[in-house]
Amino acid sequence: MDSQTYLSELFALDGRVALVTGGSSGIGRAVAGALARAGAGVVIVARGEEKLAATVDELTAQGCRAAWVSADLSTREGVRAAAEEAAGVFGEPDILVNSAGINLRPPLGELGDDVWDATMAVNLEAPHLLGQRFGPGMAERGFGRIIHITSQQAHRAFVQSGAYGVSKGALESLARSQAEAWSPFGVTCNTLVPGFVMTPLNARLSSDPEKVAALAARTLVGRNGLAEDFAGAAVFLASRASAYVTGQAVFVDGGFSVH
Repeated sequence: MDSQTYLSELFALDGRVALVTGGSSGIGRAVAGALARAGAGVVIVARGEEKLAATVDELTAQGCRAAWVSADLSTREGVRAAAEEAAGVFGEPDILVNSAGINLRPPLGELGDDVWDATMAVNLEAPHLLGQRFGPGMAERGFGRIIHITSQQAHRAFVQSGAYGVSKGALESLARSQAEAWSPFGVTCNTLVPGFVMTPLNARLSSDPEKVAALAARTLVGRNGLAEDFAGAAVFLASRASAYVTGQAVFVDGGFSVH
């Protein structure tokens, strides 16, 4: 067996279908691109049509199968409508990536019900509802991959973790519950845990050069993360290669969490 055949059998996603929320910017965009380039038909779900169209145009120009669905993931109705529309493009997904998130971080003493509810709806409830919609079907077909994007705040509180940290901690627990339910049927459920990555979601910190430099110094590799740093880990977790990896939080953080 030559190396290309071996690598294809391990990692190629030909014939698979992936749904990626938040796939039009930041880490989600990099993950969607990686899965599409690895052979999957990818449906990207997010709010802004302009960014969605630009992302899909870039992928289709490279010969990838990609499409987009504009949706509001902050309501149950919006999530359910998005799920049905997305499943109608290339068929029921084999791979679900939950990257959509909101990052509202007022001081805890000033945290109102509105911020709490909005954070939980997008960061936790939408991944749960999408899992409920697609997990059983994956289990029936005998193959599935659910990947959540979480945060350092799922493990440690700093820079006012607030409701955001709670939602990401709960998302890692959701992955374990999903792994318990569906891994016996070939569906693995894991999370990717970023360090500090220069994305639109981190605009507040990104605009402070001193804080950015301090965060880079805390890593072991000496730099902050880039969205493309997640491509390899995402393809691994989406492929046959990760069949025995489930319920895990995989840190892609340059050593940030062990320093």
